[in-house]
Amino acid sequence: MVVDPEHASVNGRKRPQRPQRTHREVADELRARIRSGVLRPGQRMPTQAQLADEFGVERGVVRQALRVLHSEQLLTNVSKGAPAKVAADPVRALTGPAAPPLPTTVALAPRIAAAFAAEHVEIDAVCLTSISLNLALGEPLRQIHAGRLKPAKVDVRILLPSRDIDLAFPVPVDGSRHDDDTVHERWLLQRNAQGQVLQHNLLALRATHGIDVRVSFRALPFTPPVKLYLLNGTEALFAYYTLSRREAQIDHESLEMYDAEGIRSMLFAFAQGAGLRDTTFVEQSHLWFNALWETISSELVLTS
Repeated sequence: MVVDPEHASVNGRKRPQRPQRTHREVADELRARIRSGVLRPGQRMPTQAQLADEFGVERGVVRQALRVLHSEQLLTNVSKGAPAKVAADPVRALTGPAAPPLPTTVALAPRIAAAFAAEHVEIDAVCLTSISLNLALGEPLRQIHAGRLKPAKVDVRILLPSRDIDLAFPVPVDGSRHDDDTVHERWLLQRNAQGQVLQHNLLALRATHGIDVRVSFRALPFTPPVKLYLLNGTEALFAYYTLSRREAQIDHESLEMYDAEGIRSMLFAFAQGAGLRDTTFVEQSHLWFNALWETISSELVLTS
């Protein structure tokens, strides 16, 4: 059974009801439909009125969302008079050499799926939790179970912050010791739950498909200010953790904290062979990751 990382238990409580969607959230949903093939290349989009009704937003929000997708070359014919169309080759717009930086939830999944077409899949990651990687693994796992992909070997190495450090973020705004412990415990539960889901879903491929899978975690003695994914030794995907002040419900109480929403961080892609700058970045990223893995990181056990 594949465990859904979005619904992995963190504290046993239901998530609070979300406010009305922003234009970026509408764009994210439409982009996901294009990426998954629900909206096919060349297909005419629903009208702005239909989309506004579906998402429960004003037409202005829909127009902004469509402009975002047009700027990413996922839509054509975006005008006030007629419905837009899905681009003829949206996959290339998401993963090609000229693909613009995109939110992690958009950019990571198609690149992870492409990496799983290799005979030997190698993924290294540095992150605060593994939620983005978990979400991105959904598509290749579905393709493996459908018989469309079957790598012989999968090696995944993940560096996460140690439970024993004082995190730079997330942290409460007021800095009280009690709130700091509460936020830290919440992050630790998320780190462990997401790591366990990822480990379970990948290791299950041994029994179901005979794939040689290894998943390893190590703990960093610091909070990474950036996230990095290295794919098959040929691609590096990099994003900043940008902090903001936001409110969260923890143990039925509202708490303000400084935190970064990593799944929305803009992901920059660098590919080996795409010029000296890109090739050097990929090589140096591997050197940096391996140095951390082999020196100051320590054993990580995904328990509380």
